[in-house]
Amino acid sequence: MENKDIIYGKNAVEGLFLSEKTDRINKIIITEHAKKDPKIKNILKLASDNRIPVQIAPKEKLSSMTEQSHQGIIAVVAPISYTDFDDFAALLKGREKSLVILLDGVEDPHNLGAIIRSAKCAGAQGVIIPKRRTSLVTSVVEKCSAGAVSQLPIVQVSNLNNAIDDLKKIGFWVYGAEASGSENYFDVRYDTNTAFILGGENQGISRLSAKKCDVLIKIPMPGEFNSLNVSNAAAILMFEFVRQQINVKKR
Repeated sequence: MENKDIIYGKNAVEGLFLSEKTDRINKIIITEHAKKDPKIKNILKLASDNRIPVQIAPKEKLSSMTEQSHQGIIAVVAPISYTDFDDFAALLKGREKSLVILLDGVEDPHNLGAIIRSAKCAGAQGVIIPKRRTSLVTSVVEKCSAGAVSQLPIVQVSNLNNAIDDLKKIGFWVYGAEASGSENYFDVRYDTNTAFILGGENQGISRLSAKKCDVLIKIPMPGEFNSLNVSNAAAILMFEFVRQQINVKKR
């Protein structure tokens, strides 16, 4: 069984150092062959600068720690610390045109990792997930996020609907992504603090969460196949938000 307290892959391990959260790292394990890779050479320099021990081990040792492709490098780490919602809300107060992503039942760790990666690229302030019916942040999520997990607040809440209410209290408009939405996502103006909520791979947004949304938006799909991966849908919405902000600055 995979150890959840590891991070594997060059980008994910490098992301730990870029985030300056080196206190999570207990040690780095690499294969002899991996030492030749330019990116891993840089990681080893960062490890030396931060006095983090490096262990050389056979490829079989790393492969026994994870069934995934580790690219010859693994960081043994302390578990991620989720951000407290109240602390997160305090950071958002007084901001304009912040972007927050809420996930309602996204259970595939690859999707969660991809969404976190897109959120970081889009300049989002954080990703909110519930404690139940969701993928937690595991090594698979960290790998798929290319290290973004360590650079973006991941907020875990007991009740997603309470989080929606609290975001509204500090000036957020909440947009739910639903196939039955009343508005095409590109017809809506995102000119204030914006939160997108996306449902899980199978069931979509819960009925109560959908009711709490200010607007239900949809991504039109003229093709005969109308099932878009949730991580792709999230990226489409986030970068429409980005596009609109860029266009406003050009005016």
